[in-house]
Amino acid sequence: MSQVAWGLVTGLLLLPWSATGAPQSPSAVSTFTLDQAARGRTSYGEHCASCHGVNLEGDSGPALVGEAFASSWSQATRTVDDLFYIIRTAMPRPKVGSLQVPEYLDILAFVLSRNGVAASGRPLTADAEVLTSIRLAPAKTDGSEAAVSKRPFIPGERSRPGGKGPSAAELREAATGTDWLYHTGNFRGTRYSPLGQIDKGNVARMQVACLYQLGSTENFLTGPIVHAGVMYVTTARLTAAIDAATCREKWRHRWEPQDIEVWTNNRGVAIQDGYVVRGTADGYLFALDSADGELLWARQVARPAAGETITMPPLVYEDLVIIGPAGSENNVQGWIGAFSLADGSPVWRFNTVPRAGEPGFDTWKNDPDLPVGGGAIWTPLSLDTERRELYVPVTNPSPDFPAHLRPGKNLYTNSLVALDLRTGRLNWYAQLVPNDDKDWDLTQVSPIIDGKVQGKNRKLIVASGKDGIVRLLDRDTHEVLHQTKIGTRLNEDEPITREGTTYCPGVLGGVQWNGPAWHPDTNLLYVPTVDWCWTAILDEEVRHVPGELYLGGAIEGSAQSQGFLTAIDAATGGIRWQYRSVEPMVGAVTATGGGLLFAAETAGDLLAFDATTGEELYRFNTGGSMTAGLVTYAVKGRQFVAAASGKGSFWLGGRGAPTIVVFALPPET
Repeated sequence: MSQVAWGLVTGLLLLPWSATGAPQSPSAVSTFTLDQAARGRTSYGEHCASCHGVNLEGDSGPALVGEAFASSWSQATRTVDDLFYIIRTAMPRPKVGSLQVPEYLDILAFVLSRNGVAASGRPLTADAEVLTSIRLAPAKTDGSEAAVSKRPFIPGERSRPGGKGPSAAELREAATGTDWLYHTGNFRGTRYSPLGQIDKGNVARMQVACLYQLGSTENFLTGPIVHAGVMYVTTARLTAAIDAATCREKWRHRWEPQDIEVWTNNRGVAIQDGYVVRGTADGYLFALDSADGELLWARQVARPAAGETITMPPLVYEDLVIIGPAGSENNVQGWIGAFSLADGSPVWRFNTVPRAGEPGFDTWKNDPDLPVGGGAIWTPLSLDTERRELYVPVTNPSPDFPAHLRPGKNLYTNSLVALDLRTGRLNWYAQLVPNDDKDWDLTQVSPIIDGKVQGKNRKLIVASGKDGIVRLLDRDTHEVLHQTKIGTRLNEDEPITREGTTYCPGVLGGVQWNGPAWHPDTNLLYVPTVDWCWTAILDEEVRHVPGELYLGGAIEGSAQSQGFLTAIDAATGGIRWQYRSVEPMVGAVTATGGGLLFAAETAGDLLAFDATTGEELYRFNTGGSMTAGLVTYAVKGRQFVAAASGKGSFWLGGRGAPTIVVFALPPET
């Protein structure tokens, strides 16, 4: 499952309405009792506050108060019964659906009480007819909160950036440079830097050079970008530029949401020619000037009301920005698109869930009245600049678990999709998990490498995902040459049932949002993975509420989880060495010319290994969870290593405030 924002979304104001449309007095209908709301406060604190905030203000999960939620839930297509369905089938994490109905009702009563709904003296019940009769009304702002005011396009005060570089030519050559110019290091996604000032012989002397705290409590999943001594990092709303050697802030920009924020995760920016480009939780794509952080343009490209949100790092090449929305679990109709770097205007779009008349539409053999979708994008792309071929990791179908309701292969979900960069035309695809019923997203389509496999020199690409399988494909023949399974395997081929199916890896297993690194000297792939079993239970009722979670089942993670860092021989698929971590490993890994592999543990430790043998050479605890980026670069001839530390996804780590920790060897004395 890609970006699940469990629980409610932002705040609400509920008013009971009569059949004639006139508001009724609280005594005329059942709302809730004061005792229910009091019990709900206690249950909320135990099960919900860690994500949504003690005062419902939002934290790693969205706020439960505010105009955006009221605006969303006042739509005619949604009812209070739908709201209750979402509450009881989508929370609390990670034991979704684990509470009893009375406790869910208590929590709903507490949320209503905090949003101005008066107690009626009658208990809130799960009666669908009663809940459906309650209508949601838009909240009235008192001026203390900015109103949500959607503007499809927002022009900046200037139309072109004053900042410079990197050029498209520099981006093409990023793999041989001293900067970190793309989310995965370079367009081929190798996560390898030729820098070797820090090596196996001196890495033990590495120390903290500086720290940068973003001053927020948001999720921190950023992949830092570094160019010409400046680092760019993000949270869901913040974008900051800092001196990459001293951590001194140069500028920061705060995005003010224009629409509903769906999932408050962001994995970073892309840069070119003075543009700093990123997406937002409310579906906007925008560009800043690298010189001072001033807004150049913002354009809404995704539809939050339909469950679309942007969490992935974009790819910028020449005059195009490539990006797509997350939200498979919200039943989005997935796509990947190209937009103009100059103003964000659309150039082309490829539908990852084909529309009627498009190739692949006939692989969805569901009842025409059943809503189906998915195929979202939330992790990095890769690009062969010589072929001008773009590689896209497409995620799971929706509804997630009842695959029997959507027979067929369900193209192009869980597929490596290769597109023509300039036109978006499909060149080829490889579906790696057909008709998925376990939420096994394909998350990575990198690195792109060349090498000898099975006695032949080949053009290769690595694909991996939440099923915990690392596959090597031939980019010419499109065949899978070998595949390596990592971690516990259980009930891989068993369907999800009403009785419940425990399977491994579970919905948060395998390779998550940070993918493999590759070292050209060792020809090894280094893969961080999650080893975590889950149980899924099909719902009696599969209900689609537009824009909300559409799982078709309840899920619960096992009490035990662990992580692996595995070195795989790219030529054979054999495991050369493996490191076990006591917690899931989702932080980035980076290989270097110094013979090192840097890695990050969810528990908060930065690690350095001998890339050949796997011997641990360095360990430093950053004080916060590490589930985000880890990069290396040079400024004025000095090599640095930078790691993102702080609260990650609310699934996989919640310690620490967003902080960039920069390391280097001690200055010579």
